[in-house]
Amino acid sequence: MSRAFNFSAGPATLPEPVLLQAQSELLEWNNAGASIVELSHRGPEFIQVAAEAERDLRALMAIPDDYAVLFLQGGATAQQALIALNFANPGQAVDYVVTGHWGKTALKQVKPYVSANVAANGEAGGFRDIPARAEWNLSKDAAYVHYTANETIHGVEFRDIPDTGDVPLVADFSSSIAAEPLDVSKFGVIYAGAQKNLGPVGVSVVIVRRDLLERAGQPRADIFDYRSHVKGESMLNTPPTWNWYLAGLVFKWMLAEGGVEEFAKRNARKAGLLYDVIDNSGGYYRNEVAAAARSRMNVPFFLKDEALDKPFLKEAEAAGLISLKGHRALGGMRASIYNAMPEAGVQALASFMRDFQQRHG
Repeated sequence: MSRAFNFSAGPATLPEPVLLQAQSELLEWNNAGASIVELSHRGPEFIQVAAEAERDLRALMAIPDDYAVLFLQGGATAQQALIALNFANPGQAVDYVVTGHWGKTALKQVKPYVSANVAANGEAGGFRDIPARAEWNLSKDAAYVHYTANETIHGVEFRDIPDTGDVPLVADFSSSIAAEPLDVSKFGVIYAGAQKNLGPVGVSVVIVRRDLLERAGQPRADIFDYRSHVKGESMLNTPPTWNWYLAGLVFKWMLAEGGVEEFAKRNARKAGLLYDVIDNSGGYYRNEVAAAARSRMNVPFFLKDEALDKPFLKEAEAAGLISLKGHRALGGMRASIYNAMPEAGVQALASFMRDFQQRHG
């Protein structure tokens, strides 16, 4: 068996030590006589797994005690709708800063429930930059302000936390959570699908400031009420236990590797290496995002001639570099270099890109 370097945007590469541990525990977990995926979520074995996962995520991200942590199904897109139902009154104003495809998706999910105000929108510029904070048109009495911390398709990332005063800040961190230290206390809600930086597809993390749970929100079924999920410890219904277990293994791996401080250094080096190749290619490769807004997690780039795209992808795959095709909305290439992507993988891609340019330039 030979594992390639997988640059998929999500589901994304997982740490090899995590996969090996999961493999070794697949038939029997911790002398329980069965796999963790076969055991009841109400039993002591999985209760232990769940408790350790929350404990480790809190340690990893320095999550304060006045924040609840939930592990839920439905992906980040489901959370986008639930945030409006839980934290805004019917028809109440909410502010959305749109910097790419996923910001547009978040906005779409809430339109049936609230008065959605687009406070800033980067679409006119092709989502190549983040609108300046001074230009945001925020509502006077908004329930919250929402933004997408990192856009996986357009490769645009906030490099600071926007100041929204007393209005709670809600952020989709699906593709950049735990990539560097983050002051959780500056947010009302942080949510993220796990399948990029935290684990496998099928489970999402929601970190919510407890005082926001006191809001009445809108009429909703119990299963859509965050308060009920907090009370039920994320087990209001049968949770995706295997996915939760795998995410917990990723948290332990990250802590053992040095935590978010260490991954911040690695991620900076990895992104710097790729952008250096692009910027010094004489236009053979190009990234169109404003330098100050370039993502560390997702690096979209284009070759000088679209006719080179297929040879690039074919030769890259032969070299053990897979999932580099860009999103259909943009075309070109995209290298997703989340926490689990080793630096050796990015070094291999950088070397391939230089070699490809020499041979096809």
